[in-house]
Amino acid sequence: MQTKAEFWFDPMCPWAFITSRWILEVAKVREIEITWNIFSLPHLNKDREMPKKYKAIFANSWSCARVIKSAEKDFGKEKTLPLYTAISTRIHVLKEAVSKDLLSDSLKEVGLDSKYLAEMENSDWDKQIIESHERGIKLVGDDVGTPIIAINGIGFFGPVISPAPKGEEAGKLWDGVVLSASYPGFFEIKRSRTVGPIFD
Repeated sequence: MQTKAEFWFDPMCPWAFITSRWILEVAKVREIEITWNIFSLPHLNKDREMPKKYKAIFANSWSCARVIKSAEKDFGKEKTLPLYTAISTRIHVLKEAVSKDLLSDSLKEVGLDSKYLAEMENSDWDKQIIESHERGIKLVGDDVGTPIIAINGIGFFGPVISPAPKGEEAGKLWDGVVLSASYPGFFEIKRSRTVGPIFD
């Protein structure tokens, strides 16, 4: 029986990117159908005092999300995952700074016209980005971030993992997450991180 899953990501979040790689591994060993959605860290933190270093991260988040959302208008969800992968691989794995060149290269990689590059500064997309974000937050509450995963309509934050397990190990972790999500009274399990984001 196929499980329907939804995944919310902010392109600037390394933890979400690792979790997204895990769920793609899961799709190789479990029957799941994944829908990819945009999450907005700048919108989440709009009323919070944040260190100055986050201002650039948040600005870049809007730019990346606008380009992805503008492509969704023409292609639906078909290009969401490929474009997210292309953008975030450059940011988190290749350690490239977010720029017009990065976004242009990402668009080219997934076969999209460079016209979408102009949308990085178009705030008209922000309403749709926020709507996508709020749909995810509605499932889990506003005291979490990204990634958010929903399994058959039951949402939760995480898992936060590093590195992403592969093969059947990825499937076993998925089985545990699905089991946890199936219990209505299960809310939280957490420990301090002892490693940073590991991409491999």
